[in-house]
Amino acid sequence: MTKLDETLQMLKELTDAKGIAGNEREPRDVMKKYIEPLADTIEQDGIGSLIAKKAGDANGPKIMVAGHLDEVGFMVTKIDDKGFISFQTVGGWWSQVMLAQRVTIVTRKGETVTGVIGSKPPHILSPEARKKPVEIKDMFIDVGASSKEEVMEWGVLPGDMIVPYFEFTVMNNEKHLLAKAWDNRIGCAIAIDILKQLKDEKHPNTVYSVGAVQEEVGLRGARTAAAKIQPDIGFAVDVGIAGDTPGISSKEAEGKMGGGPQILLYDASMVSHTALRNFIVDTAEEHGIPYQFETMPGGGTDAGSIHLSGQGVPTLAICIPTRYIHSHAAMLHRDDYENTVKLLVEVIKKLDRETVDQITFN
Repeated sequence: MTKLDETLQMLKELTDAKGIAGNEREPRDVMKKYIEPLADTIEQDGIGSLIAKKAGDANGPKIMVAGHLDEVGFMVTKIDDKGFISFQTVGGWWSQVMLAQRVTIVTRKGETVTGVIGSKPPHILSPEARKKPVEIKDMFIDVGASSKEEVMEWGVLPGDMIVPYFEFTVMNNEKHLLAKAWDNRIGCAIAIDILKQLKDEKHPNTVYSVGAVQEEVGLRGARTAAAKIQPDIGFAVDVGIAGDTPGISSKEAEGKMGGGPQILLYDASMVSHTALRNFIVDTAEEHGIPYQFETMPGGGTDAGSIHLSGQGVPTLAICIPTRYIHSHAAMLHRDDYENTVKLLVEVIKKLDRETVDQITFN
């Protein structure tokens, strides 16, 4: 196994942490451990988003950088008499990436129970049935129990969190990183690293690095965190679609792993702020940082909530091109992560009051 440097160790701890929407305590604790030494203060909003503040110029504008803590997963809804578990998806799932996958159930006491999403063997399926994807409502989780009572003795109850099981892995090409929950622990890592890079730097503003909760079920934590911060400029850092695998046309997705951060122009939650977008592009070109453009007809990022907070906030989403999101394992490129940190740090160092006003009232 590759020896993990300090950054890879942080990424491993963030992605291995278990935390679906509404159950983000574990990843929040990891983020807090890494960001606390870099921040002036750390707070939480009322539903659990982490807000780390670093003041440059106390009279300067407030800059919010948000990654979200939650990952897609499931919730226990029912345990039948034989000990099989019914579940609800939490976040968007496609049925074909779910069957026969290993999962971890986290009980109220914090103990874990291993399960597998059950499937019929092909031997007993009709030729027609083999061609049809199994609907999520017909799936179940097998925890190796013989009765409902046995499952309950293990502490499992309806409402418990179920997360995909997958360990952080550095690929043979060590720039390629495979893990669960890149969506969106990579955004949390970027929010941490921005404060790390600004630790001994002067910046004409106050930066708020946020680990937002409940993004996957409606961009909720970013809304409450923005209400608490009242930012002048907002950035959401999330994953985007890497369209560089077989079967995806450039018309569907143009992003390439290793091609630089993606500047999101449009999605179902927000049209990008033109002046802020141009400012980001100019900064990237000034510093020779590669970048890509991205549009998504569906979905959204925390930028969708941030830009509508208060009286409106110029906001942009910057995404890391990622393969296989919303599945058990996704892949991204370390250079894209590091270039996103570099780009946002350079942007933040230039966001004084005059520049923010020019962007806002352009």
